[in-house]
Amino acid sequence: MTESLLRGNGAGLLRERALATAIQGGLERLYQLDRVADVDAFVEPAAEGEREALRVRMAEDGAVEMSLRLPILGRAEFDVGADADLDPLCQIIEGVSHFVYLAHRARSDRGTTQLELELQAEVDKYVVIAAALGRIDEKKSETLRGRLYDEVSFTSAEGTELGERYRMANRLAARYVWRLERAYVRRGRIPELHRELRRFYHLGQEDKLRLAA
Repeated sequence: MTESLLRGNGAGLLRERALATAIQGGLERLYQLDRVADVDAFVEPAAEGEREALRVRMAEDGAVEMSLRLPILGRAEFDVGADADLDPLCQIIEGVSHFVYLAHRARSDRGTTQLELELQAEVDKYVVIAAALGRIDEKKSETLRGRLYDEVSFTSAEGTELGERYRMANRLAARYVWRLERAYVRRGRIPELHRELRRFYHLGQEDKLRLAA
């Protein structure tokens, strides 16, 4: 699949688009992915009160049409080490994670599922914010893990399809990150941590779920 088979219509949101571009570059470097398309060309403003959403459809000619709706950050800057509310930033990370994952899978002619997308996005939140904190150590990682996976609320009710999918992705990502801390972060084995994250990224859903659980 080539970039010509991905279409978007980006406008506005200069700050959010710049952040999305930086996140895309970081994920592609870590996971060793070739660029399929620039995410900033696909970004659209979310409606007031609307959360991040990646909209996807297959055109008649086989092109994958996508638009990434992002909310306004609102604040001038974020201190990822101190701010209690990381939700606006996490929404952008999640949207870019979905975009990169789908674009890469489409290019490789591989399918994916919504649970797989959500699980990878939950891991990517940790990856991106941990990188922004500088050299990660066990204490920083434990604090971040708690903020991302324990101190959370869900917009979809428990027992609903969406609610259960988000809760499962959250639980599995928390377990996986905990394992990363014990095996790599605690011992300062950062190059090996990066190799493990790359391995996880390229697995299919069944293997991802087995490894995380």
